Amino acid sequence: MTKVALVCEYDGTDFVGFQIQNNGRSVEGTLEEALSTLYKTNIDVQGCSRTDSGVHARGHVSSLDVPFIIPEDRLPAAINVFLPEDLAVTKAIYTKEEFNARFDSLGKRYIYRIYSSPIRKPLIDRYAYHVTYKLDLDAMNKAAMAFAGEHDFKAFCASGGSQVTTVRKLFNVHVFEKDGLFEIVVQGEAFLYNMVRIIAGTLLEVGTGRIDPDSVKDIIASGDRARAGRTLPAKGLTLEEVYYNWEEVTK
Repeated sequence: MTKVALVCEYDGTDFVGFQIQNNGRSVEGTLEEALSTLYKTNIDVQGCSRTDSGVHARGHVSSLDVPFIIPEDRLPAAINVFLPEDLAVTKAIYTKEEFNARFDSLGKRYIYRIYSSPIRKPLIDRYAYHVTYKLDLDAMNKAAMAFAGEHDFKAFCASGGSQVTTVRKLFNVHVFEKDGLFEIVVQGEAFLYNMVRIIAGTLLEVGTGRIDPDSVKDIIASGDRARAGRTLPAKGLTLEEVYYNWEEVTK
């Protein structure tokens, strides 16, 4: 058996999330079915993270063992023949046998998208949260600086998670805007359940003036979920990239 890492892109709208569940089609189950058809044997995948129902991905990574080698440049197309239109393998990388997409990850980059417009925009509505009011970009970025570093993010964790500790380290949080589309970029080592969506909800409240940007440090320190913003809908969130030391994990 040979270990391979697959980078996948998917529209999460019609998936129940990455992980296999009993209540609908999952990315993991759909990917395993396609791989098992291609290799004519049961293939199990290890995903880098469990994206929730409705969350999208541009750079989700899975690791798996395969019984024979198909060249890296041909493997994505070979798998995609068996995949639906809302899921595709964009890159394949053969790795060392011990590589694990989840445990070898050095961090992730998420983007939560919000578009501010008095009129809905159907072409981006599946991938961004719509608000009809204006947002203060400078205030949002001022507040975003408070998230960087290692903190106890208990106030930014939804109930139902399985974490041992709520301490996490974020590398950077920044907000960009172009033509009314706000992109909240969050980079960090690891994340709590719904953490990015709650950070986005908090920054949205800052952008409307309902939360003072200077109070975000106190909200983090309080550990009080009620003081942070609401959990924004899944459709605005995309897992953009997962970080690895590829030179270290490849042959």
